[in-house]
Amino acid sequence: MHSTPHHIQTYFNQLQEMITHLPADLIEQVIVLLLESARQNKKVFIFGNGGSASTASHFACDLAKNTQVPGAPQFRVIGLTDNMALMTAWANDTSYNNVFAAQLSPLVEAGDVVIGISCSGNSGNVLRAMEVARQHGAITIGFTGDDGGQLKTMVDVCLPVPSPRIEQQEDAHLILEHCICAAIKAELMAQTSSI
Repeated sequence: MHSTPHHIQTYFNQLQEMITHLPADLIEQVIVLLLESARQNKKVFIFGNGGSASTASHFACDLAKNTQVPGAPQFRVIGLTDNMALMTAWANDTSYNNVFAAQLSPLVEAGDVVIGISCSGNSGNVLRAMEVARQHGAITIGFTGDDGGQLKTMVDVCLPVPSPRIEQQEDAHLILEHCICAAIKAELMAQTSSI
């Protein structure tokens, strides 16, 4: 246990350094796109695998509930990772690469926002869902790791996390969704108070 305090402090130091390099301009773009989706009564879809699946569920919850302001538009959010029966049905009967695309296809419309979370940026089911989103004219956003993988070339806005460590990428994705939801609520409160 002698090295444990060093590892703890090193992890925290790396996390603090990484946070200072998150792309504020791209985060603001995501906030603007999401606010506009609420104003236009569009839907928001969020998904990912593993730790990114839990972040997607958390993001969907926060965007739906924690941004509510009386008199302001509300978000119509669908977390595609939350229906385990449907996900496993699609995985079993077709392919795991189809679990998000198959859910998305009958629901997504032009102007909706589709958010895929993938640390590698190369998760097959996330990429397939983004193809479907683009075919339907949706606005696409990716939360990725360091280099963005294939996902960065498929989305309108990519938020890459400048760290090679998957743990810190996942930390940052959760920080990003909290930051985005907090900023959205503050913006909605400011807009409604000025009416």
